[in-house]
Amino acid sequence: MRSTFFDWGQFKDSLPEVSRAFLLNVKIFCIAEVLILVFALVLAVMRSLPGPAALPLRILGIAYADFFRGVPTILVIAMLGFGAPALQLKSVPTSTTFWGIVSLVLIYTAYVSEVYRAGIESVHPSQDASARSLGLSHWQSLRTVVLPQAVRRVIPPLLNDFIGLQKDTALVGFLGSIEAFKQSQIDAAATFNYTAFTAAALLFVALTIPLARFTDWLVARDRRRRQAAGT
Repeated sequence: MRSTFFDWGQFKDSLPEVSRAFLLNVKIFCIAEVLILVFALVLAVMRSLPGPAALPLRILGIAYADFFRGVPTILVIAMLGFGAPALQLKSVPTSTTFWGIVSLVLIYTAYVSEVYRAGIESVHPSQDASARSLGLSHWQSLRTVVLPQAVRRVIPPLLNDFIGLQKDTALVGFLGSIEAFKQSQIDAAATFNYTAFTAAALLFVALTIPLARFTDWLVARDRRRRQAAGT
């Protein structure tokens, strides 16, 4: 066990290459996170629009969320990463990293939109009614009253989703992009030793643990605020 997974010499040899490849994971995570935050909020707002005129938008939002929450992430990555370049169209990018980011954005937008929607629905209707009584339109009330409260309430679950996103960036290596997991595979195939996987795992843990502790701190702070407000 020690020689196969925890060889110190192999660890020192593989860590620099795996660390450099891990920068691609961080890049994918940062780009995807920004896009997901924006697209998921738009999707959640679409699903919260009232009235029969907004019914097509609500149906579209529900269909999107149901579909991409039901399809395995690795399947979407494979379909886009291999299928889109196979079309051989001039306007279609062939970068595996690009399609990996697109796939993660499509999947996680569905999940994060549900978190946003839960936050919007957690705001008491009287908040919107009060804003409307002051002469604000539905959109103005949503933008200035409902959404600020909703986003603040869902920050902890959002961070949990992004911890999962950071780990799922390793799936992009399935397309051939040299990220941390793919680099550790290359090192393991060259040395017949799996310590490189341990090095990659430690890098992911080193990034996700601070996010997890920050999430715990936010949850505890929110609980204290609610208890103080109750008293």
